[in-house]
Amino acid sequence: MQIIREALTIPVGRHIHLEGELILPDEATGLVLFSHGSGSSRLSPRNQKVARLLQRAGLATLLFDLLTEEEDQRYENRFDIALLAGRLVSVTRWAGNLNELQALPIGYFGASTGAASALMAAARLGEYVQAVVCRGGRPDLALPDLPAVTAPSLLIVGALDHEVVQLNETALARLSSPSRLEVVPGAGHLFEEPGKLEQVAQLAADWYRRYLQA
Repeated sequence: MQIIREALTIPVGRHIHLEGELILPDEATGLVLFSHGSGSSRLSPRNQKVARLLQRAGLATLLFDLLTEEEDQRYENRFDIALLAGRLVSVTRWAGNLNELQALPIGYFGASTGAASALMAAARLGEYVQAVVCRGGRPDLALPDLPAVTAPSLLIVGALDHEVVQLNETALARLSSPSRLEVVPGAGHLFEEPGKLEQVAQLAADWYRRYLQA
């Protein structure tokens, strides 16, 4: 499989640019944008690993920083879900205008607090986003927006992450789109146990394969 790897500087507002990395396999069937959790970045090792496994499944991936370095120094920005969702919306629209990506259906992958910004952005963009997957997510942080999400949404939580399981059950009840909660046995919040992150990637790939339609 031939893969194009491109470092990007993405404009999202006046004088604001975000660093990102696009990986584009040949004959890609969809594009997955990653929304990382608080205190993380495009270099998140867990998201990078999931992205590599999705690329092997024929999906293009775009990992990017939701905040500039200066913005990330302000702790409250990391939990400003509306700000982060706005960034994700801007990057999604920007990516959709790139010639090599225009034909690809779009999905989101949100991790931790990034799940909230992914779902909020999906609610804003409607059918433009066709599928959302959340890993160890905090969709409860976007609770008022969940009924407006039209994209089929898969919530993946580790069985040992008891509080977050409950928060995801609450969020699932608010989603009106085709949605599912997948509780992975033996996994904690970060899915650090052997083979668990691979399980997440397989569940995500299956979800995108089912719902990302050109």
